Amino acid sequence: MGMKFARRNFLLLFVFGAVFGAVWLCLCVCSEAQISSFQHVVVIVQENRTPDNLFYGLCSPPYGSSSSCSTTPTGSQYDIQTSNWLDKTSPTGITQPVSIPLANAYDIGHTHLYFIRGCDKNSAGVCRMDGAALTNCVGTCPVSPPFKYVDNSAGLVDPYLDLATQYGWGNYMFQTNQGPSFPAHQFLFGGTSAPSASDDAIGTFAAENVAPDLASTIAGCVALATTTVQVVTTAGEKGTIYPCFEHETLSDLLETAGISWKYYTPGANSIWTAPNAIDHICEPSEPAGGVCTGADWTSNVVLNPKQVLTDISGCKLQSVSWVIPSGPNSDHPKSNDGGGPAWVASIVNSIGNNRKCPDGEVYWDNTAILITWDDWGGWYDHVSPTFLAEPQGDYQYGFRVPFIAVSAYTTAGFVSNVREDFGSVLRFIEQNFGIEEGALNFADARSTTDLSEYFNLNQAPRVFTTIPARLDANFFVNDPRPVADPDDY
Repeated sequence: MGMKFARRNFLLLFVFGAVFGAVWLCLCVCSEAQISSFQHVVVIVQENRTPDNLFYGLCSPPYGSSSSCSTTPTGSQYDIQTSNWLDKTSPTGITQPVSIPLANAYDIGHTHLYFIRGCDKNSAGVCRMDGAALTNCVGTCPVSPPFKYVDNSAGLVDPYLDLATQYGWGNYMFQTNQGPSFPAHQFLFGGTSAPSASDDAIGTFAAENVAPDLASTIAGCVALATTTVQVVTTAGEKGTIYPCFEHETLSDLLETAGISWKYYTPGANSIWTAPNAIDHICEPSEPAGGVCTGADWTSNVVLNPKQVLTDISGCKLQSVSWVIPSGPNSDHPKSNDGGGPAWVASIVNSIGNNRKCPDGEVYWDNTAILITWDDWGGWYDHVSPTFLAEPQGDYQYGFRVPFIAVSAYTTAGFVSNVREDFGSVLRFIEQNFGIEEGALNFADARSTTDLSEYFNLNQAPRVFTTIPARLDANFFVNDPRPVADPDDY
């Protein structure tokens, strides 16, 4: 009797131990990360939109309903306002938005001055967000030009809406700067638009596009000697400087760590080509008016955006890529033909559907795609930015811009309510490649977030599903039109 009892207990303990061991093993193995980090990060930069303007379709069928959106979101609601936009110039204090095409016929002022007017700070230093009407308009301008949302009745914006709902959407991504494209791209590439590290420390930043004329002026370290950019200081905007700066950028940190990079852009001399304004990258052939000749420039700056598609298909994708669009695909008001959503989808689809590379690498399983817009473009948005402490606070942060994170490890329909900025993008790249977050000591150090909420490397990689679009990679690769600056189409 005692022997049977002992044997039964032994069997029970054995079974229990086996089950416990299996559970323990499952917990250890099943929770193990699928990858330790991404091998590739692709930063796709589009032009001049706000969430309220471009992603209005998230609040209506087939992507959602009025309950999908709220200005006080809970859960996975989108913070997009669809009515009663604040307008201090209106007798009622509000304006009802109406739709326009993505390829609309006018552009709206979005300089630092128009940020200040649109923000309209109260006595507590909080933006009222009711001054969007106090701007200028160029082109065929309707009544209340900033108070419009993009019409998606023909499904033109569907690729953006598909990406936002199938992957990760950021309710609160803010451009770091309070101005237009030139300083925005400096922040996205190097964490600051300051001429030097010491200027950054005291809050002196290039705040505008280059002068005298955006469309025809060469920017950066090869600009003519008469080219200038306005700066802002803690005492307000004071004077101008030549648009050639010298400080570390994220590319320098990458190279020190042995991490490869490429910057795909439609032109060597434009305000959207951030490396051309960094002296040690450009290494101009003449003090002014020459060409960039530096080794980093010739090796890493690609003067044709569509090459990113052939680099993907040819298994030549670098570890970090910045991708700037050509004019028709830029989303820039008055300067696009509606190709932007399909252009972005073509990059995502190329990565998602790329064959296994000769070395066995599958890009979809190890690539993070970050999609954002460089500035607000003058459009209305209802969310007030927060401001940094002095001295940077006089120029940081700017208005909200859309943000989408795409990867095999991003949960479908994920919505982040974390406040982030372009510094968060730099921090994500830094931590992903084993670089100390904030190592530049610019926007990456001032930001406290790093996009980590969008990626769960412990989950099994999602199977990629092609994003439908009216144009595919084959169209863009074979597009015979010459490349053009994002607002020069």
